[in-house]
Amino acid sequence: MATPETSGSEGDAPWETKPDPSGRHLLRRLLPWLGVLLLLTLIGWGLWPKPIVIETGVVARAPLTVRVSEEGKTRVRNRYVVAAPVAGNMRRVALKPGDAVEAGKTILSRIEPVAAPLLDPRARLQAEAVVSMHEAARKQAAESLQALRAALMLAEAERDRMRSVTRDGTLSDSDRDRMEADASIKAAEVRAAEFSLQVIDFELAQARAVLERPLAMTAGNLVEVKSPVSGRVLAVMRESETVVSPGMDILEIGDPADLEIEAEILSRDAVSIRPGDLVEIEQWGGESPLKGRVRRVEPAAFTKISALGVEEQRVIVLSDLVDPPEAAMKLGDRYRVEVRVAVWHADDVLVVPAGALFREGNAWKTFIYQDGGARLVTIDAGHSDGRLTEVLSGLKPGDKVLLHPPDTVKDGSSVRERAR
Repeated sequence: MATPETSGSEGDAPWETKPDPSGRHLLRRLLPWLGVLLLLTLIGWGLWPKPIVIETGVVARAPLTVRVSEEGKTRVRNRYVVAAPVAGNMRRVALKPGDAVEAGKTILSRIEPVAAPLLDPRARLQAEAVVSMHEAARKQAAESLQALRAALMLAEAERDRMRSVTRDGTLSDSDRDRMEADASIKAAEVRAAEFSLQVIDFELAQARAVLERPLAMTAGNLVEVKSPVSGRVLAVMRESETVVSPGMDILEIGDPADLEIEAEILSRDAVSIRPGDLVEIEQWGGESPLKGRVRRVEPAAFTKISALGVEEQRVIVLSDLVDPPEAAMKLGDRYRVEVRVAVWHADDVLVVPAGALFREGNAWKTFIYQDGGARLVTIDAGHSDGRLTEVLSGLKPGDKVLLHPPDTVKDGSSVRERAR
């Protein structure tokens, strides 16, 4: 009996896997291990320390000027506040800030004195009684004057009669002196009575003036307020027509061309400022800074609250402009500027960028860039202007230092300069 032919080789079951003659099964077994090896390689490469990218600066010799910087403002050196000299109704002020005025000629305003107030019935009766009293006193004084004049006439007649009949031995010297003195006394009493009558007349006029109510709008009563100095109007405190009292401010006058610079400087910095120190005025609106000199450092400080709420003791420092350019004439009163006062200067010192220094305890330190690594050194620092710092010891010209080194930089760390 015949058996059917099979498609496989002799002795193999049809369900058995045939061997891969190309050897791909070995590659499939190695793939997981190759992936693990690649992952470990990447992890190792990522954890391998790399040079820290840094920026460097160079230690060099250069001039150094230490300045105290603070915000300031311009102000007119001499200011004059014009006040009302009398009480009354002030007319409207026609001048505006910036208008020119001339001393003794420009009329700033006119004041009409207020009219006398009306008397109530009781005050009027009292005033009328005072007038009547002074009128009666005047009549009394006039009668007394008439009596004294009559006595004077009698004394003068007796004196003249004595002089006409005087012979030796007919009248004693004492009687003659008495009659002369009596005539002189009577003449003095008449003059005194005349002066008393004048005083009563003045008192009577004063008492009658209380009853009168003169008009305030007369030409003689109008008071003109003129400018005391030449300059320009800086501010008008009261522009509209209003009733003013003596001493009430009307406007402010000054010369905007005569400016000074006022800066409120911390007291610890003001100690090092002296009159005559050079000043640079920046951020005033022009391209180049203005030159100035310190004129006065006020002796008394005052307390000021900073923007952060901290109490600060500040001192006002006044500076004068030195040869200001034509563009600076546009500055006015209370303009904001930046003031930089030079308190120390040297023409040739060893300096290092201030951003390369940091403190450890009480010592100043920096990192030197050397052969691809960072070396920590301790230095002695001197004056600083905020950008450059004087080096007293620890560095030499030409050294490269790390600028603003990150916290990851340590002594001996591998570093690399940033590409520029």
